[in-house]
Formats: sequence, structure tokens, C-alpha cells
Amino acid sequence: MHRFHIPPEQCKGATLSLAAPEAHHALHVLRVRRGEQITVLDGAGAELLCEVADCSRDQVRVTVVRRNFIPRRPYRITLLQAVPKGKIIESIIQKATELGVDRIVPLLSERITLRLEGEDAAHKAAKWQLVAVEAIKQSGSAWLPRVEPPITPGEFLARHEKFDLPLIASLQPGSRHAREYFRAFENEKARRAESACAWVGPEGDFTPAETAEIVSAGAFPINLGPLVLRSETAAVYCLSILNYELQSAS
Repeated sequence: MHRFHIPPEQCKGATLSLAAPEAHHALHVLRVRRGEQITVLDGAGAELLCEVADCSRDQVRVTVVRRNFIPRRPYRITLLQAVPKGKIIESIIQKATELGVDRIVPLLSERITLRLEGEDAAHKAAKWQLVAVEAIKQSGSAWLPRVEPPITPGEFLARHEKFDLPLIASLQPGSRHAREYFRAFENEKARRAESACAWVGPEGDFTPAETAEIVSAGAFPINLGPLVLRSETAAVYCLSILNYELQSAS
């Protein structure tokens, strides 16, 4: 069954409308027809079974047949990802969405060439958010991760956000397997972790100064095995570890 996305504020009625570009994709690529059933995801937990009621040149109207609500998982994951060269960040956002991440914060670290400010940063964030929208449609996830405008690691740290388990993928000596931190947290707090973040650097890793700043702010350095991974591989690796540990705990 084909899946589409409509923002939650537009999903309250019994009749919904697919507008461009969703309507164009439905009409001219998938060629949906009146009477056909589709799934609409609002990205905020709602999964709506709908029936196509009417098709016009640039709009598709559907009738809601059944509403399902998919609860959030009992834990939250944030990916703090240094922006790699080219369009690799789009692949990372896609895979992160498929792996159920709740938020993606693109980082402008010292070893990357991309520099964005103001409207440029907001434009990039909006473009990358659309990548996440396409990924929930592909994967069937009822929850759309938030992609924030890119900022520097220092700017993020200045927010003083708190996580049960803040982890940083590190090539530096002294990093440990992520499981050790999960077990240590459970032993100390007598409960399961409910929030985690993963810092993933660019090719060549964060600079020693950046790593030191992040670790000083409370992040735990984790190793990703004996091989040096590309940034996009490291992101998938970290999120897979977090999902495995947190899902087994829930």
C-alpha cells in the first residue's frame, strides 16, 4: 500500500487533501485512482488508512477509513552528526530515520568545508527534513525525526542539554564498548536509560580539541571496532548499537 505524508495539523478532519508535491507523486508516478486505499502518516504517531475519494489535476482528496496511533518508544535518540562532503548527509538522515532516531543535529565541525549561517542554514534544514519525510514513507515509521539547522559542536554544547547516555564515537585511546556504559548506568541508577545521543565526527574524526570539549561536557567515548569507518558507516553503527541496547531494555 502506498504511503504519503500530511502534517499533523492538516490531518484532523474526516477528509484530507494531498497537495503538491505529494499529489503530483500520487497522480503522475504512482497513478492512484478513486477507490484505492492508501496510508497517510502525519509524523506525530498517527497512521491513517484512507480511501481516495477524488483526483483532480493537482490535488488528491481522501477519506479517512481508520485512524491508528502508534505510541512513541520509551526512549529517545539524538544523532549529532558532523556534515560530510557532498550529499552524504542525506543518506545519513535517511538511514537514521529508518533506524528510528528522534532528532538529527547536523554539526559544522572544524574539519568540514561547509559553512552555513542564517537563511542558508534554515534552507538546508528544510531540505534535509524532506529527506526524513521520504524515509518515513519508505519505512512506515509513524514518527518523523526533527532535523535541526546545522550548528557548531560548541553551540550545541552551550545549550547544556542532558542525556542519560551521551556517547561520542572516538578513535582516541581509552574509548570503550558502548555496552559498558549502559551496564554502568543501570547499576548506578537502578533503571534503564531513557535518552541517549551519539556524536559522530567527519572523515578524520573531530579534532582533539573538539573531542576534549565534548568529553569534558560529559560524553563517553566509545570505540567502533578495530577498523576506521567512514562517517556514514559510523553513524549507522552507533544508531544500531543504541537501538539494540535500548530496545532490549524496553
